Amino acid sequence: MYKILLVDDEKWVRIALKHTIARTGLPFEVIGECTNGLEALDFLKEHSVDLVMTDVRMAVMDGLALVSAMGKEERDTDCIMISGYEDFNYVQHALRSGVIDYLLKPVELEDMKECLEKWEKLRRKNNLQENAFVKEVDPSELSTVEKVIQYVKSKVPGEVTLAETANHVHLNPSYLSKLFKDKTDQNFVDFVIDIRMNEAKKLLERTSLRVNEIADRLGYSDITYFSNLFKRRSGVTPSEYRKRARTN
Repeated sequence: MYKILLVDDEKWVRIALKHTIARTGLPFEVIGECTNGLEALDFLKEHSVDLVMTDVRMAVMDGLALVSAMGKEERDTDCIMISGYEDFNYVQHALRSGVIDYLLKPVELEDMKECLEKWEKLRRKNNLQENAFVKEVDPSELSTVEKVIQYVKSKVPGEVTLAETANHVHLNPSYLSKLFKDKTDQNFVDFVIDIRMNEAKKLLERTSLRVNEIADRLGYSDITYFSNLFKRRSGVTPSEYRKRARTN
């Protein structure tokens, strides 16, 4: 069973979330509940959890501060943000700070199930990759690749270039490009685009933002270029993707 910590200052919300998680039938168990980020940090000092689900706005310490503190302590715990539409700017910042996904209130059963299944699949994939890295990659090269991936994710949904990433890890861009390709079987540019397009899909599925607004949030000033790139990656235009997502 995967262990979850719920962080929300409203008891009825925590009860509802706990009930919804149980109804998914997935191997997840809520082992703790906290009313703010500070309580959550204290809880995490004494307990090991796989996933933290936290509200954005809370007294004492809010969700963004909690995510930031967890990042500084380098905890091997993923975080999912729970918010309302009015908190989207907070969520966008959170995604840049390491939050892996977000759910919109009120959280429906299907949304919760999809989110947890996605996290579970990602965790399994990461474990497989880590095992492969241990066998095949030199420890200093592994550290570099991990830093690159972490840096890119911290910059998305904005634009990030190979040059600035190479500067961040103190490597020549050409060498970093080859190293990244050798160790991940994917070009650096394609990796960045995949992450940005995945974020575009989330925004299309879960918000009412217009396509040009989504393009702008992702750092694409040319909506035509963004739409064409999205279609090449997804097989459909952003508008078509949103329509299909809402009818499924």
